[in-house]
Amino acid sequence: MSRKVVVCGVGLIGGSFALAIKSALAGRRCPRIVGMGRTRAPLEQALQLGVIDEIGTDWASALPGADLVLLGMPVGQMLPVMQALAPHLEPQTLVTDGGSTKTDVVAAARVAFGNKIGQFIPGHPIAGAEKSGVSAAKSDLYVNKRVVLTPLPENAAADVKALSTVWEICGAKVSELAPGEHDRVFAAVSHLPHLLAFALVHDLAIRDNADQLFGFAASGFRDFTRIASSHPEMWRDICIANRNALLKELDAFMLELLKTRVLLASADNTGLEAMFATARARRDAWLETL
Repeated sequence: MSRKVVVCGVGLIGGSFALAIKSALAGRRCPRIVGMGRTRAPLEQALQLGVIDEIGTDWASALPGADLVLLGMPVGQMLPVMQALAPHLEPQTLVTDGGSTKTDVVAAARVAFGNKIGQFIPGHPIAGAEKSGVSAAKSDLYVNKRVVLTPLPENAAADVKALSTVWEICGAKVSELAPGEHDRVFAAVSHLPHLLAFALVHDLAIRDNADQLFGFAASGFRDFTRIASSHPEMWRDICIANRNALLKELDAFMLELLKTRVLLASADNTGLEAMFATARARRDAWLETL
């Protein structure tokens, strides 16, 4: 990372990546951060905030001399962006992404990069927030957060190690999963919770007494639905891309809800408390690992 890093999609994920590099390498030889995107205004804002050093106008001029490219756009936009950059990709440049699904991104990369596929190392930083855009970016977003890489058979071990080092410089803890395993895991612990939060808020929002309901909602509702403030386009793409795994998790959860309904309808004090206790104990144990 001695020369140039190109960040395409300078929002929360891409912007925080740029800021993390700048912060970690402050006072040392820091690469020039070039920002790319589909609209000019967010790039101008990123430049004004010091998140990037330069706005790239096209891949032909942005990629020469780049050591790394981070693709930070919604997963539904990956294929056309990859196809646009691939012809200008130099042999030394690694490309990674920040998408929350991996099987579809890998498929898109194989189409776009062809025999250059070894230069693409799929990734997923587990460090989102409910707010989006470059104004939400912060230099410590990845500190002590997990980043999952899903290396391909074509990736050189040294390149995977180099990318891991970049993320570690940003403060992250790097793990590896296969793309399909990644998508199954995150369907359960990330994609389903977002889907449920959006669904609950939507259900209340379209009721006749919505104003009354939201008027009395307090911290419990706020905490449960925090992620319903996430970027709608991004989460639309994630849910569609990972819909097979997500549907399985949704079906399993609907069955759990039916079991819970039986406990409630039968006023099963013991069963309901036991379910609550099991959930609480497992969540508390998980919190202790963070």
